[in-house]
Amino acid sequence: MDQHKHDQRRGMILGLLGVLVFSGSMPATRAAVAAFDPAFLTAARALIAAAAGAVPILLLRSRPAREDIRSLALVSLCVVLAFPLLSAMALTHISSPRAILFTGLLPVVTATWSVLRGGERPRAGFWLFAFAGAALLIGYALLNGAATGSGMLGDALMLASIILCGLGYAEGAVLTRRMGGWQVICWALLLAAPAMALLAWWLWPATLTHVAPSAWLGLAYVSLFSMLIGFVFWYRGLALGGAAAVGQLQLLQPIMGFAVSAVLLGEQIGWPIVAAALCLLLCVGGARRFA
Repeated sequence: MDQHKHDQRRGMILGLLGVLVFSGSMPATRAAVAAFDPAFLTAARALIAAAAGAVPILLLRSRPAREDIRSLALVSLCVVLAFPLLSAMALTHISSPRAILFTGLLPVVTATWSVLRGGERPRAGFWLFAFAGAALLIGYALLNGAATGSGMLGDALMLASIILCGLGYAEGAVLTRRMGGWQVICWALLLAAPAMALLAWWLWPATLTHVAPSAWLGLAYVSLFSMLIGFVFWYRGLALGGAAAVGQLQLLQPIMGFAVSAVLLGEQIGWPIVAAALCLLLCVGGARRFA
């Protein structure tokens, strides 16, 4: 096996581990926002992850190159601030399964940003399937969210979070080729830490005595797994296998996330969501062949 194919295989395995970790993010966030303000949750999860990420940085005395600071700041803005905050806000208006469905857009969004930021060039067939899936998802959201204004607001917030998350993924993949996946996310967290500390202090709850255990567990999961551990696998996988190709593994995330939501939160998974997810699976699976 040549080195390129070996790297692609490793990238797919690491990417799959990242998707497995991320599949619990929306249910965990849903549990956490039942007790915590979305903005406070965003700051708290970033600070906890930054504290954990500072350990290897200090032990190994890792330092980013000066020319990488701007890209790290962009990653920090997208995946440390924008995606957690916007998705947490969305989950105060829509259910976890509905929010999870939007993660099916991440492959095409990540691939688009990887072309713009990383210089990748998927074939024409990729875009045909990828945009068909995106159109299907947007159509489903509009048809099923027209009944309530809050549902449409939640959809808009989730869509914005996905667009910015894809940018953070693509930018992080480029950086990982030079820095390594764990260094990218750890430094992105550390760059955001001062602002997150101020935000957490400003929004600190009046009391924490009545926070349910499920909310604490949700906070712990999104802090250590969604915000840190998952990114170590994910960024390395994107760098090795290509952001457009490995990014298609996120077609599995809605299905995994539905199962987690049903088991842990007891949320009902209606047949329209399942049907939309299966159609999306076919579209993104076709895109994967041409990536």
